[in-house]
Amino acid sequence: MIRSVVFDVGETLIDETRIFARWADRLGVPRLAFFGLMGGMLTQGRELTDAFRAVKPGFDLDAESAAWRAEEPHSLRESFDEGDLYPDVRPALAALRGMGLQLIIAGNQPLSAAPALEAMNLPVEQIHVSDAWGVAKPDPAFFTRVGEVAGVGHGEILYVGDRLDNDVVPAQEAGMRAALLRRGMLGYLHAGRPDARRADVLLDGLDELPEWIAEQG
Repeated sequence: MIRSVVFDVGETLIDETRIFARWADRLGVPRLAFFGLMGGMLTQGRELTDAFRAVKPGFDLDAESAAWRAEEPHSLRESFDEGDLYPDVRPALAALRGMGLQLIIAGNQPLSAAPALEAMNLPVEQIHVSDAWGVAKPDPAFFTRVGEVAGVGHGEILYVGDRLDNDVVPAQEAGMRAALLRRGMLGYLHAGRPDARRADVLLDGLDELPEWIAEQG
């Protein structure tokens, strides 16, 4: 029986389109070109930041983020707000909460993401980010922490994310169940891979989740 549902953040709850659009603007490259370049890197199995370095050789994410923050201290920059929340998030969370499930957010995010999520007043019990824990997915220690904060058996936890490598596989190796969400650049890519069948369920949207969990008994 599933008692706790834990959600990734980027491209699970948060649509990152505006974030990457702002990065394209900052780097001085047309948005469509930047999005295509990011997709090309991912299909090659390369890091997303390789797209940034292709546009700006020598790109250093930490240094560029610090400079951006200093120049535009009051703008969203690489962060997010209520406007970036996927439209199916609130209805799905409300339905799951109504089923008596414990809901937790835990993903690879900077410290600033926690207050941004808290400001949305989502119907979840806990919000955790990797930078606060000092460990990030897919490190097994991240999922150990997930189990600790959930306070239930690992087999009673469903982790929901958009990636096989960061979400599905390490969650299952930790003894949890895992849902693969088919959205976002990586979500669509990973859903088309043979390994996608490893996921306990493949979702086209979070609105499908309550019914699936109800069917598990």
